[in-house]
Amino acid sequence: MNRTKRKIFETSMKLFAEKGYDATSIEEITAEVGVAKGTLYYHFSSKEEIFNFLIEEGMNLLKNSIKIKIDKQEKYIDKLRAIVLIQIKIIAKYENFMTIVLSELWGNSTRSKTCKKYVDEYLQIVKAIVQEGINKEEIKPYNVDILTSEIFGLACTSLLRKKNGEIKVEELYKELDKSFIQNLRRGK
Repeated sequence: MNRTKRKIFETSMKLFAEKGYDATSIEEITAEVGVAKGTLYYHFSSKEEIFNFLIEEGMNLLKNSIKIKIDKQEKYIDKLRAIVLIQIKIIAKYENFMTIVLSELWGNSTRSKTCKKYVDEYLQIVKAIVQEGINKEEIKPYNVDILTSEIFGLACTSLLRKKNGEIKVEELYKELDKSFIQNLRRGK
């Protein structure tokens, strides 16, 4: 991604998170980036395309980060630990992205459906790991759909744990591991 496109992308993400998609205009984006409308339209055909690109890129980053980490783990409980840690790190580093996803997730708009589609794709990855862990008797048997949602929800609520503008990733992760993840291990 070239510098101008990245600046449009990052500025749009910031404005969508702060003001909401509907309240953000193309004019505001171009003014903050410092480019003409024609330059923006050279990179993106519409505000909707910016939004879709933002959601796709962010969710791909999350999915790819998870895949890299879980592929290095043999035990399924460790795969779940890796998932939770990556989710918290992504949320801490890309708070604006997660704010947009979570705020647009509800409803029936095209944007809501886009967010749901990408979140569902991500949850299917987590669900497969949970199911395999249960099948291999490493994870206690649970309702897989509910457990998968709980894992995602735990990380998402870490946005609420911000103190002085930051999420203490390792501290939060250790607490979630102790209070939640360790209790999923079969034999406990």
